[in-house]
Amino acid sequence: MASMFLFFFIFSFHFYLDAAQQSILQTYIIRVNLPEGHDFPGGSLALESWYGSFLDGIQDLNTNTTPSRMVYMYRNVITGFAAKLYPHEVEEMEKKEGFLHAMLQEKYDLHTTRSSNFLGLYQDVGAWPDSNYGKGVIIGVVDSGVTPGHPSFSGENVPPPPVKWKGKCELKNISCNNKLIGARNFASDDPGPPVDYDGHGTHIASIAAGNFVLDANMFGQANGTASGMAPLAHLAIYKACGNHCHSSDILAAMDAAIEDGVDVLSVSLGKEIVEFYRDVIALGAFSAMKKGIFVSCSGGNKFKGPNKFQVSNGAPWILTVGASTIDRKIVARVLLGNKEDFEGQTLFQPENYHPSFLTIIYPGISGDEKSQNASLCLPGALDDIDVTGKLVVCDIGGPINHLEKGRVVRDAGGAGMILVNEKIDGYTTFADPFVLPAVDITHASGERIKSYINSTMYPIATILFKGTVIGDKTAPSVPFFSSRGPNLASRGILKPDIIGPGLNILAAWPESGEKNNNEQASFNMISGTSMSCSHLSGIAALIKNSHPDWSPAMIKSAIMTSAEQTNLNKSSILDEETNETADVFAIGAGHVNATRALDPGLVYDISTNDYISYLCNIYTEKQVAIIVQRKINCRASEYKRLPEAALNYPSVSLELSSFGVGVYSRTVTNVGDANSDYRVKIEGVSGVNVNVFPNELKFTKVGERYTYWIFFTRFWFQRIESYVEGSITWVSPKHSVRIPVSVKLVPWKTKLYLSG
Repeated sequence: MASMFLFFFIFSFHFYLDAAQQSILQTYIIRVNLPEGHDFPGGSLALESWYGSFLDGIQDLNTNTTPSRMVYMYRNVITGFAAKLYPHEVEEMEKKEGFLHAMLQEKYDLHTTRSSNFLGLYQDVGAWPDSNYGKGVIIGVVDSGVTPGHPSFSGENVPPPPVKWKGKCELKNISCNNKLIGARNFASDDPGPPVDYDGHGTHIASIAAGNFVLDANMFGQANGTASGMAPLAHLAIYKACGNHCHSSDILAAMDAAIEDGVDVLSVSLGKEIVEFYRDVIALGAFSAMKKGIFVSCSGGNKFKGPNKFQVSNGAPWILTVGASTIDRKIVARVLLGNKEDFEGQTLFQPENYHPSFLTIIYPGISGDEKSQNASLCLPGALDDIDVTGKLVVCDIGGPINHLEKGRVVRDAGGAGMILVNEKIDGYTTFADPFVLPAVDITHASGERIKSYINSTMYPIATILFKGTVIGDKTAPSVPFFSSRGPNLASRGILKPDIIGPGLNILAAWPESGEKNNNEQASFNMISGTSMSCSHLSGIAALIKNSHPDWSPAMIKSAIMTSAEQTNLNKSSILDEETNETADVFAIGAGHVNATRALDPGLVYDISTNDYISYLCNIYTEKQVAIIVQRKINCRASEYKRLPEAALNYPSVSLELSSFGVGVYSRTVTNVGDANSDYRVKIEGVSGVNVNVFPNELKFTKVGERYTYWIFFTRFWFQRIESYVEGSITWVSPKHSVRIPVSVKLVPWKTKLYLSG
């Protein structure tokens, strides 16, 4: 009887749930096909009428009236619209001629005083004056809005926007200017002017193209002149994120940016890996690319768990950016009573601080449940523990952040805090604005400190505050949070493409961070691939100024093929997860070199038809049509179902079985001196023979193109899968043009890889 009741309850619950879902009004993104041969003379009004026809007959369930369900009508990013619909209405709409696809709205996540100099950008020499500081280039930023009136967005010395600009300024009580030329709000859950209440949008916009601001710092640290990578470029802000970042809002923001005439789109947003035809950023970026707009996106932040296969925004028409460190640290050291000392970071650098040895305590030492809460320094967990006047060791984790842990320690009477990272955080440390003397240290250092506490009856320690230190020779390295490849969305396209500064980056902020005295400041120091993305957006603007006729693929190629693979110590770039050499899935082509990217020598270009040929190899014609906004016949002569690894991409990623052969071509275009000779240099791929034909390229004019072939062969059997890597570099007396190579070695397959 009980089992029958349970069955009835479960059945009734699911019936109720299904019925409830059918009655929920939700936002859907609807893709449609235009009528055959119809170009809608009369412009957008005719297009809007066509979109509206799909809502004909829809009535409100309660009033029997036809409501206004349309949310957005897209004109550039996709052929379609966003509307509020019930699931049964979507089912009816699917029967209408021209309907292509419906996708329920999804949520996306929001993924300097030193970084410009670290990248070789100086005010009077080199890449900045060579590229006119990005003058005339418009960078569109899709994010959480902007803080108007911040000095980073001053229009001083910035020329008026180009005549092509068609954007709007929706700010209230303050006007746009020659720097901030446009600001619009598409955040459906945060109506009003496009003001940034989160801080993320302000921060990344200033990194991309903030104007020069003297004496920028946070709590007196990292002091210097702050600026964006393209300090005299224009900024157009498209707020798409309020409380959340909704896919329909993001798509509307990108649609408007394309219409308004931006040159570069910076999108530091993303979500879990999905097919490109279901990812609004990939869809919007493809439409932007067709219009000659360069799109830079963050590769994603993976803060928990393994980092492999986590990189997002993996479409080949997007520059996907991972994070790196810079050579500046805000240093504090923990000195133990046994003379061991450990380096960490903190923004809290108290003035007139006199270090003295204090008792050090780890409240989580017993390991029981109560002790575990104490080890995390959770609210109330230290109430029954005597921490007065002591240094308290706290583990990162739990439901509160670093700042709140410091408050718990302070309120319990602690004199200072040593914050210990998790093991998966590797060797990355953060410069955080604590509310008491504190320092963030690595997990390995924390284990040594805990071992010392257990080894003596009277453990003592002190914190030595060293302030801002410049010249870390291990930079750049890859912080643990930067999401790694391989690229699950398209295994034959190597991602991320590049890495750029993303750890402890000082940039504009709507309001102050918090210090113990609540000092106000208008800059903040945060970390993430969002910061890296905006660095590359600004560098792309510099290249766009110097080479206005270059396609987005050419700009991407220039950035990737000129990248660095070594740190300031001329050693291999390290992965801070392991403190070992970073692999190609962490750094892509390497670390951006802004100066070399302006003059790459050779570039790899990709046409829209090339991308379509590539898409025809991985998707159905219907799915390809969703991306390219028109019906596609993948059997047509202009499309040849191009294998992923055969796309003319500035990297190579392939799978090769035992006794297998892979043959792929690449085509380079001369953008350097008219008379240029290049010879090939191959960095060995372990277990794979790599040969290039021809091994020498001779150019006699600018714009000349040459195709070369790469032959991969293996001659032995293995039972397990593994990845190996190397590179192919074309070297001339003036240039070194390098592409990375990744080969997945798999057991025997009787398959021959050939492509043209």
